[in-house]
Amino acid sequence: MSGGLLTDLYEVTMAASYLRRGMTGPATFSLFVRDLPPGRGFLISCGLADCLPFLEDYRLTPDDLDYLATEQRFDDTALRALERLRFTGDVRAVPEGRVVFAGEPLLEVTAPIAEAQLVETVLLNHISFQTTLATKAERCVRAAGGAQVVDFAFRRTQGIDAAFAVARASYIAGFAGTSNVEAARRYGIPATGTMAHSYIEAFPDENAAFTAFTADFPDRTTLLVDTYDTIGGVEAAIRAARRAGQAHLAGIRLDSGDLGALAVQARHLLDQEGMTSTRIVASGGLDEYRIAELTAAGAPIDVYGVGTRMGVSADAPYVDSAYKLVAYGDRPVMKLSAKKATAPGAKQVYRGPSGDLVTLLDEPAPADMEPLLVPVMESGRRIAPTEPLQAARDRRAADVAALPHQVTRFHSPETVDVALSEDLQRCRDRLRAELTARTSDARRSRRGDAS
Repeated sequence: MSGGLLTDLYEVTMAASYLRRGMTGPATFSLFVRDLPPGRGFLISCGLADCLPFLEDYRLTPDDLDYLATEQRFDDTALRALERLRFTGDVRAVPEGRVVFAGEPLLEVTAPIAEAQLVETVLLNHISFQTTLATKAERCVRAAGGAQVVDFAFRRTQGIDAAFAVARASYIAGFAGTSNVEAARRYGIPATGTMAHSYIEAFPDENAAFTAFTADFPDRTTLLVDTYDTIGGVEAAIRAARRAGQAHLAGIRLDSGDLGALAVQARHLLDQEGMTSTRIVASGGLDEYRIAELTAAGAPIDVYGVGTRMGVSADAPYVDSAYKLVAYGDRPVMKLSAKKATAPGAKQVYRGPSGDLVTLLDEPAPADMEPLLVPVMESGRRIAPTEPLQAARDRRAADVAALPHQVTRFHSPETVDVALSEDLQRCRDRLRAELTARTSDARRSRRGDAS
């Protein structure tokens, strides 16, 4: 599928109008989150890796142009201009895995304005969605208190493409693996899985099912024990391992009932039999809140399988993101809309001990502060090859560890205030005054004409 029409219609009409009028000057667009979702003190940046190849390969194919001509009635002038269009701009972005806050750019694009306009929709889609997922997944990892967490979300994600994004984003967030085999292959993520209740039910009884599975997969025998009676299932799993001559099971999985109490009973039975290394896997409607409760209660659970609620970020399924023009040519621009006003000019974000600071791009770097936006594309080409996911995992771990408890807590978290530099504030205030005066003059002029 071509990427040229992966956009909203108004992006194409605006781009065609820019090109018709020779408006090819450089424009800077800033992608940011206006406000954090409820219950979130911070976000984990994610999705950049899918944006860069899209930008690098951006073009409209003959089929795309034919559709625009026949179905959307674009004229030959517009079609010829769009046919030649490629993404030739520069991109600066916050690397994946970093902690970010509302009001600071996650990505800035500087390109001829038609190019920068056309790619808005896909950039917002990738960054917004995957940042939402990575943030939810990170919360599950933190709640587990050192136990492993794995992705079981594939069957419940909102589409196949979403399942790949979930697997990758959750791994960046600290998950140990995914049940999605193709995602595991594509991204080099450990594949993980046990068995379904249907496997147990397909055999005459639980003993027969466990005997068959231990024979077929002796080196990775994790048995689902709650099909009929959970404690009876644990005992049957132990017997099956003994019959197979195995000193240990790899694991058992609990998928229903009081997971904490059942894990305690299962651990006792396993330890009695010397199966102290057998891991207890828990699944079934889990999210960070339930995992945190189990962790706080001391439930002896070694692995959490997390599906639906993480895979759709059930309690906060989106972020209020925006992609706004902040400069055209040498002119900073902003919007004044109520509750949606923007800060003008290309920017940089710096992080230091006292918090984050957003500055104009050409300001000197503040002392003892780290820039967050780094160049990732120049003249339409990626600057560096795709980095390993471990680099993003490491950034996430370091950034989250540096946050105070009041920001990371799950209930009523605080957030970090993002400050604007004095130069950026002056630029914003000056431009706001100019635009307000211009709007007032225009209003007075219209009233005069009407009279």
